Amino acid sequence: MNKEPMSAYGYEKICSELKNLKEIERPNIVKEIDIARGHGDLKENAEYHAAKEKQLFIEARINDLTQILSNAQVIDPATLTHNKVSFGSSVEIVNLDNDKKFSYTIVGSTESDPSRGLISFASPIAKSLIGKEEGDEVTISLPSGESDFEILKVFYQKIEFEK
Repeated sequence: MNKEPMSAYGYEKICSELKNLKEIERPNIVKEIDIARGHGDLKENAEYHAAKEKQLFIEARINDLTQILSNAQVIDPATLTHNKVSFGSSVEIVNLDNDKKFSYTIVGSTESDPSRGLISFASPIAKSLIGKEEGDEVTISLPSGESDFEILKVFYQKIEFEK
């Protein structure tokens, strides 16, 4: 299996979620199942069936996160040079058609969060930007069609962990 690049931020975030599921959510759902079992006939016990369904979801998520972590290749973007756009780079670009500016940080696919400007290295925007330098112009295919952008700035900015 191929290793997937991930920042320390993403790795920490996934480890935190996994720890919460194993140490808090899993024991809580076991208690809920025991309480629901005490309510009698399991065939018609909605609380029991809801708790069992939640347990299945928690176990599936634990398996997913464990698999993600086993395939993670943690990369510290602070150790990379950011004179060209690469994994972990933050980049400011301007749309040459309408002068709108955008800022993105290129991260692993499991840690992307476009609402925070964190885009996957596998996204069309990131693929178009990787390897480019400040001042380069690039054409990016967007849902609305192709647009031309200029790279204004390439730099490193540490991603803060949200709890």
